[in-house]
Amino acid sequence: MRSVCIHTLGCKLNYGESSYLGRKFAEKGLQLKSFGEKSDIFVLNTCTVTSHADSECRKIIRSVLRQYPDTFVVVVGCYSQLKSEQISMIPGVDLILGSNEKYDVIKYLEKSLGKDFDKNYKKNGNKPEVYVSDIKNSDFIGEAYSADNDLRTRAFLKIQDGCDYNCAFCTIPLARGKSRSLPLPQIIENTKRIIDAGYKEIILTGVNIGDYRSEGGLNLLSLMEQFEKLDIKRIRISSIEPNLLSDEIIDFIASSDKFCKHFHIPLQSGDDEILRLMKRRYNTKMFKKVIENIKMKIPNAGIGLDVIVGFPGETEESFSNTYNFVNDLPVTYLHIFTYSERPGTLSINYKNKVLPQIKKERNKILSELSQNKKMKFYSDNILKTHKVLFESRKNNIIEGWTENYIRVRSDSENLEENEIYTVLITSSNGINPVECKIIN
Repeated sequence: MRSVCIHTLGCKLNYGESSYLGRKFAEKGLQLKSFGEKSDIFVLNTCTVTSHADSECRKIIRSVLRQYPDTFVVVVGCYSQLKSEQISMIPGVDLILGSNEKYDVIKYLEKSLGKDFDKNYKKNGNKPEVYVSDIKNSDFIGEAYSADNDLRTRAFLKIQDGCDYNCAFCTIPLARGKSRSLPLPQIIENTKRIIDAGYKEIILTGVNIGDYRSEGGLNLLSLMEQFEKLDIKRIRISSIEPNLLSDEIIDFIASSDKFCKHFHIPLQSGDDEILRLMKRRYNTKMFKKVIENIKMKIPNAGIGLDVIVGFPGETEESFSNTYNFVNDLPVTYLHIFTYSERPGTLSINYKNKVLPQIKKERNKILSELSQNKKMKFYSDNILKTHKVLFESRKNNIIEGWTENYIRVRSDSENLEENEIYTVLITSSNGINPVECKIIN
């Protein structure tokens, strides 16, 4: 039996799409291997959100080729879409597919390996086959849903792809095209498959899910209302733009028994001038109002923020504004990104670049702030009850997530994986996971 390994970098959306590819390979009769195991075919689903992500892609490709030089290497996704020539320069890569073409990976593989993947393929040092189409105005949107780390607990469900925002630092519109959404019937059908497979939590994913639009004037709130009717225990929304996180969505989540009280919202900067340079669609006053609205209606909500440090023009004063703004917000944690120049973006031509060492220092400062925020949030939740979906057991310890995104652990032998229990958080040192006591 031929074998394939699919390795994924980047966002939850990528993981969902990789799972789709894995199912297609399994239907073809290929054995799925884990990363690091020898396989006949290696597929890398790539990310290109930062220069570090690009470097990680190249590093993994070279590592696989060193360890298994005869493996047929396929590189797909966002990095392939934008930098196919760069990937082509790596000796041993056999096939490169863009963001849309990856959905037809089996068709392209059959051209090289035969319909049953039974050709005796030999690497000959030639340049790889490259299939990358212009995605700018594409209406194609591939479906995807997956398990989180192959556990039968949480599934990522793709509802939307692409973005129309064109922020000054971002390559995603170049790599994924314009915003487009899966039709509601298709989403519901995929959701029912997830439910039938035994998953207890669904995470709605996309590039810009707040921009979900479908036939008949359906928007994200309309979609959420349909999900509320389904036989699924928990639903979580992934990252959503602050200007699209409406009062109606917040009210709906506040009143829902299924939607998790957890939000992840891109801030990027707490300085209005930097936000203007970034071409973001809000200011700090608007952002603060969104956070305050969440906390007023859902006091115990977990709230994560994305923040970029070292954007061109970020002075000591503007960084201090960001620090102070975040410090004053009742948020839970930060995802911190160090700015890196991306070809094709507006900001690559901006002046007043920030030195690498200063970027590093600012990243460290915000990382410490994030840890302090997390410790306070955990401390505030001690002696409070939560619903926890337990996922996996290792060394007699079982771990899972609360609805407001606190990772907890228990040494109870009576808890089962993929079940939801009511727990009392008993202690925390500010580091995941926290200790809990089972109530029922």
